[in-house]
Amino acid sequence: MIENGDLKIIDFDRYDFGDPWEEFNRIVFSATTSPHFATGQLRGYFGGEPPIEFFKLLAYYLSVNTLASLPWALHFGQSDIDYMMKLSQDVLAWYDNMKKPMPTWYLKDFYVQWTDGVPYKLKEPFDFSFLSKYGKMFKVFDDQDSGNICFGMMDGKEKRFVKFAGAPTERGNVTPSEAIERMKSTIQIYKDLSHPILTNLLYADEIGGGIACVFEWLDAECMGRQYPQSREQFMQISPNAKLKIFDDILSFHAHVVKQGYAAIDFYDGCIMYDFNKGKTAICDIELYEKAPATNNMGRMYGSSCFMSPEEFQFGAIIDEITNVYTMGATAFELFGDNCDRSFEKWTMSKALYNVTKQAVSDERSHRQQSVEQFITEWRAAKGVAI
Repeated sequence: MIENGDLKIIDFDRYDFGDPWEEFNRIVFSATTSPHFATGQLRGYFGGEPPIEFFKLLAYYLSVNTLASLPWALHFGQSDIDYMMKLSQDVLAWYDNMKKPMPTWYLKDFYVQWTDGVPYKLKEPFDFSFLSKYGKMFKVFDDQDSGNICFGMMDGKEKRFVKFAGAPTERGNVTPSEAIERMKSTIQIYKDLSHPILTNLLYADEIGGGIACVFEWLDAECMGRQYPQSREQFMQISPNAKLKIFDDILSFHAHVVKQGYAAIDFYDGCIMYDFNKGKTAICDIELYEKAPATNNMGRMYGSSCFMSPEEFQFGAIIDEITNVYTMGATAFELFGDNCDRSFEKWTMSKALYNVTKQAVSDERSHRQQSVEQFITEWRAAKGVAI
């Protein structure tokens, strides 16, 4: 309560003395939601770039706090345990299994550049004058961690989606040269996996010191969390529309299996929806590989909540059974809570929940053993009442 304009502070009985830098051990929640906000917190506190000594201590404090959070979660149920387990995996990924002192979410360098009146972020200036070949820029997607940057281009009345590799993107987790090589391999993947809901690759150009893939433009919203406004609109669509979207996703990944591929790094940012046409679209399949693939990284690329245990295990096989897990995680993202996979957060029938929960089992042998088996059980369960 405020009396006579004075501010009163209560609940101050647990104050302590210690290292003020330790207070940043809760920054994990900011970082998982918005790397830009978390970066701003640190820069605001230090009045610029934090010293390397801070980052070394922060890595230690986050490690200690993450370990301590696991026994803490035991008192609050399985959903909190699962959340903290995922968080511990994220922390390890940020620090490359504690080999690097600076977390990957910290945006050390970024530069704002403008083309045709549209701003976008890079690590440093880059000459995009070659984009005029495709028309005038009207939109940009610069929050990708793939090393690519994407543009909406208008040439007369025709819109195109241009994905470019070779620029120093702000959030890229690979070098420009690595992004170029990956993009080159993407061209064949798009040809092999051509499908009605896969974004249509028109052609590719070696241009601007890199490579540009030119796609048909879709007036669609992305489900990815990196685009909060788009995701909010996406998540408000009807349950029936979401069921149709999921059926489309399943159909595409059954096709992926038939073409001899495994889906790698499929997550909510790969899912788009055209509200006017009621049409699903899949994008960003750059990392799909011929199956079976082998995990040669440890923690592979991807969003943690969509990744199976084998995608964190060096030497593990990545195959159709892995993709069953991915499909189950996608269902939880659409119809429940992918971090808290409890039935209480689920919005569909118990029968559909049981099918989906089986798909995300940590034990490969407990999952459905093929995408087609998952599809068959999912479709059968849709006809079962709650």
